[in-house]
Amino acid sequence: MRRPLVVLALSATLFAAAGCSKDQAAAGGPPGGAMPPPEVGVVVMHPATVPIGKDLVGRLSAFRSADVRARVPGVLQRRLYEEGSDVRKGQVLFRIDPAPLQAAAAQARGALAQAQASAANARAFAERARGLIDGKFISRSDYDNAIAAERSSLAAVQAARAAVQAADINLGYATVRAPISGRAGKQQVTEGALVGQGEPTLLTTVDQLDPMYIDFSMSVGELAQVRALGAARADANVQVLLPDGTPYPHPGTLDFSGDVVDPATGAVSLRARVDNPDGVLLPGTFVTLKAVLGEERDAFLVPQAAVQRDAKSAYVLVVGKDGKVARKDIATERAQGADWVLHEGVAEGDQVIVSGLQRAIPGQPAKAAPMPAPGQAPPQAAAAPVPAQG
Repeated sequence: MRRPLVVLALSATLFAAAGCSKDQAAAGGPPGGAMPPPEVGVVVMHPATVPIGKDLVGRLSAFRSADVRARVPGVLQRRLYEEGSDVRKGQVLFRIDPAPLQAAAAQARGALAQAQASAANARAFAERARGLIDGKFISRSDYDNAIAAERSSLAAVQAARAAVQAADINLGYATVRAPISGRAGKQQVTEGALVGQGEPTLLTTVDQLDPMYIDFSMSVGELAQVRALGAARADANVQVLLPDGTPYPHPGTLDFSGDVVDPATGAVSLRARVDNPDGVLLPGTFVTLKAVLGEERDAFLVPQAAVQRDAKSAYVLVVGKDGKVARKDIATERAQGADWVLHEGVAEGDQVIVSGLQRAIPGQPAKAAPMPAPGQAPPQAAAAPVPAQG
């Protein structure tokens, strides 16, 4: 009785296995129950022109800054501007007591009048001497003395005129004017103070705030890398981020690049220029710069997630034209956001595996599913079909 039962059970098992194989074949599965090739996400490589960008920290400074100083000695009488306000070039900022300077100017004019009178007398003597020398009514020595006196008197007049001009200039310095247009700072000396004694006294400072300078620096290695690529531009763009992280609406341009390395820091000084029409930027503020210093041609952007490393080198896995996974050794040059920039190791059209790396085995087949290239939006994914249940 037991033998027929065993035969019946074995037959039922074989029948069920055959039914499952037929169902799998009808569903499109591989024959014989083999696993399908794993699906991996790939990015197709295409050479492109890649901007060379650096994130740097810089400090704002005024486009022009002028110290307003007392250029003549005297007592400061009045301040004629509002501290922290915008002033125009030539606007009166301070007045110094002009009385001593007016007296000096009057004295210089008196000396000029005296010199002119002496010159008139000397000219008259010289004219008489010229009329008498022909008839030899005066000696040659007297004639020479009269001519020399005339010339000396004319030189004295010129010196007196220069003294008057200097006195007028000093009198004009008693009215202190703005040397440039900009924002006038805090008053450094109060009214009633004696200024200009010995050396010019600082009264205030005027800063031109539109445009503004951004002073920053780069290491010698970074600057050499940019220049080695042959991509440095004189009009490199600079994007400014305010201290709160807000992008500043006006882009800047590279204005100056130094050629002297600071021995203390090993860095090279650079400067950018940015418009400041609304006065948002203030001197002394630290800001973040996103500087585009040039362009690198025929470069490949490889997502950092695709790069693997071992004891030999960095490498990526690609899906070849035969549908199999292959390894390609690369040399990463520099990071650009979430990608590596490189020129060697990959070629145009290579399908670099970005996702599903744990399922990709070199030499084994894989199914490539395109992913968005670096800097592109992901495509709309189609709805996956729902397998029929039977």
